[in-house]
Amino acid sequence: MPSGRGSEKGVLSPAEARDVYSARRFLDGGTQRTLGLKARFDTYFKDPLVAKQNPGLEIDSEFYVPWEPRIGDGPTSARFAIVDYDSTANKLEDPAVWNPRQKAFFTPDGRRVDKSVRETTHFRQVSTWAILQNTLDFFESPSGLGRRISWAFEGNRLLVTPNAGYGANAYYDRESKSLQFYYFDDEAGQRIHTCLSSDIVNHEFGHALLDGIRPYYLEAVSPQTGAFHEFLGDLTAILMTLRNNSFRRELATKTQGDLRSKSGSDLLAAVAAEFGEAVSGQPYLRSAANEHTLGEYKDVVEPHALSEVMTAAMFDIFVALTEQYLKRERTDGKTHSPAQSLSFAVARMQVIAIQALDFLPPVEVTFNDYARAVLRNLAIADPIDQNEYRDMIASVFVRREILTETEAAALLARGPLYERMPGTIAHDAERVGSSRAEAYRYLDDNRDKLFIPDHVDIIVDEVFTAQKMVGMGVFQPKQIILQYLWREELVLKGREFGRFNGKTTSLLCGGTLVFDVNGSLLYWTRKPGSEPSATAAAAIRKRKRRKDLFGTEVAALDEMEAGERRRLEYLNVLTRRVGEGMVGEELAGPEGLVGGLTPPLIAREVDGSVRFELSPHFHIHDDHETEFGALRWQTSS
Repeated sequence: MPSGRGSEKGVLSPAEARDVYSARRFLDGGTQRTLGLKARFDTYFKDPLVAKQNPGLEIDSEFYVPWEPRIGDGPTSARFAIVDYDSTANKLEDPAVWNPRQKAFFTPDGRRVDKSVRETTHFRQVSTWAILQNTLDFFESPSGLGRRISWAFEGNRLLVTPNAGYGANAYYDRESKSLQFYYFDDEAGQRIHTCLSSDIVNHEFGHALLDGIRPYYLEAVSPQTGAFHEFLGDLTAILMTLRNNSFRRELATKTQGDLRSKSGSDLLAAVAAEFGEAVSGQPYLRSAANEHTLGEYKDVVEPHALSEVMTAAMFDIFVALTEQYLKRERTDGKTHSPAQSLSFAVARMQVIAIQALDFLPPVEVTFNDYARAVLRNLAIADPIDQNEYRDMIASVFVRREILTETEAAALLARGPLYERMPGTIAHDAERVGSSRAEAYRYLDDNRDKLFIPDHVDIIVDEVFTAQKMVGMGVFQPKQIILQYLWREELVLKGREFGRFNGKTTSLLCGGTLVFDVNGSLLYWTRKPGSEPSATAAAAIRKRKRRKDLFGTEVAALDEMEAGERRRLEYLNVLTRRVGEGMVGEELAGPEGLVGGLTPPLIAREVDGSVRFELSPHFHIHDDHETEFGALRWQTSS
């Protein structure tokens, strides 16, 4: 037992809390709250407008945040630092003051930071920090990724500015290592603070999380890569709303579990209600409750419109899960209540949606990649699948045209669950997972089997170990995730590339390997290049008919041909974006470091080569709504 005595109410003393803190991952949420390993803070359920329009969905007084020993004034914690600097007023606000014994923040004049001071800057400081702490825990917990997430920049604290200045804006910016939330006045003169919207905070934090998980997604011209960034932002906002116990109870009461009803879809699927109403005159910026299919967007490059297809697919899956739980009998013979069904569906969605992120390629993601990752992760997490989740999920992806029926059938077909790690030179799996250097030696020794050209410099983006939970107390074997890539040089030739004609850029290629500590290959996803591996080059030299080649030679040629298609697609998309004036430079403006003139693609000179990067800041309007000459992008939100 920990030394010392707790308080008479049963809450652990600070010394006792530190002793129990190291074992927190083995404790459920209720136990952690009882022991004081989760601290309570006041936040808005969604935002002040939803609070005004929906009595009962105002301030959440049951919002709990994981406690950690070194929380400090600001707030600051291990992963976040609130810096309350207003660039418009040129003023740095005093930080909220942390009281470690009461596990609460106070204003500098001694008032507790709770709903009684909701109009103050200190409430905005603490509310924003609490939302971020809670969301990071959702992603890193065993039911999520089962590991710590690194940021995409040097350092371990994400800087957060809750009152960054005047403007209808909010964004994540890797260069400044920050999340920036602005404020503005609506047409009625009411002040809108974007940091008070949990949807906006979580959407922008979704960008930061994905940038940490897959940093090379920022360097892409693919429309679906940009759309995936937007999708994960919206999905994060929706799942974090659903994770809230009080909100789920209220949602269950209003809808009786029927999320397909107008009241259910409007309340749940609406993103950033107050912001969308104030800025664009719409009840929400984007909604998950739509009937769009990917085929409708085959010629669309605008990421926000495109993202709605993937968001809607995951919303469909959540609704179907809820309906299944409503019909399923409990052990006592009764059916689950709407509130219970929503709770179970949220827990299952964490496994379905978040764990699959580790199965994504390291570069240029598509919706099809994510659908495959979702289904493969579930096959490993629940091979029996007695509730037929995989069939249901596959049917959603087919209906949304994210998977073809042939692809879905192949993914659902029964077969060996595992293969061995690819390669002819054996390496111990745990050693491979121990460092980038060990991972590189495995990759370099087995270039032929991994379809990696001999001359390219392999970059080990990240290698780490994760332990994921599939049910209460039920853990999968430890997984080792290895992300690797290389650059294939491209010379841009032709007037269609505009001012980039004659410049050199690069096509990112690579793969993600997921295996267990015994060396069983769980998943391997790749983005090939057009240059041949040694095996492909040997097959080309033979000049034989394909049917006379060995299986490994055919596979190597197929890989190279897929890379050639990627190369052509990259050049075609880049040509279109240059022609439409969608490539430019990062510009400063009155709304912060990234103002309203920031283009969808940013061109940067790096070591004599041009790199094209996505702008990861979501926008109020779709590109096609208004044109300002060649500038087709709008104010970012």
